[in-house]
Amino acid sequence: MPLSIHINGSRGRMGQAVAAAVREAGLTVAAETDVGDDLRAGMASADAVIDFSSPAATGEILRHALELRKPVVIGTTGHEAAERKRLLAIAAGVPCVWAGNFSVGVNLLFALTRRAAAVLGADYDAEVVEMHHRFKKDAPSGTAARLLEIILEERKLTAEALRHGREGLTGERQPTEVGVHALRGGDVVGDHTVIFAALGERVELVHKASDRGIFARGAVRAARWIVGRPAGVYDMQDVLALK
Repeated sequence: MPLSIHINGSRGRMGQAVAAAVREAGLTVAAETDVGDDLRAGMASADAVIDFSSPAATGEILRHALELRKPVVIGTTGHEAAERKRLLAIAAGVPCVWAGNFSVGVNLLFALTRRAAAVLGADYDAEVVEMHHRFKKDAPSGTAARLLEIILEERKLTAEALRHGREGLTGERQPTEVGVHALRGGDVVGDHTVIFAALGERVELVHKASDRGIFARGAVRAARWIVGRPAGVYDMQDVLALK
């Protein structure tokens, strides 16, 4: 029997793209839910759950997943740091793929960013620029947030090093700063640029998405991969064997 998938956030743009990707892959859509629907009933009928909805729904999804012992794929972004940490602890009780971006290309960008941050020292100023459509509600994007985490990890810096845009007399840039800039406009699906700039040269790693189907297909790939795995929180680096 083909794998059956419960899609939460089904009326959103990503939810609709996931439904199309599920069918394209020859799998079954067991249930489609959104705000106000009965999540538990939908989850009970599925082999796995894919969620692209709102941060407020993640806790309920994970509670039902624990009760029903269902594997989940979380693509929702915009959680506050403390809330995300709390939810990740809950998610560890079930097989869970949690990622800010399910694109294969973006996950290669993550791996390349980690390598570049490790090789290029503090003489290379790190900045992350992202652009998305005018309808996006959170900033920076989940993908940009992960890129920033990678840079901070490799440079052994804390979140206090982040500079969200600059205005006024900011003074000279400090070597420990990591800049982040969120642009919004039009129908941009998702552009991300990681810049390492030194005196005399600059390295730029760029990914541009033109079709949100790449994220949906990645999420479906993650759902197929997570079924049957031990409980724990995984990401697309695990799914793609990039670690």
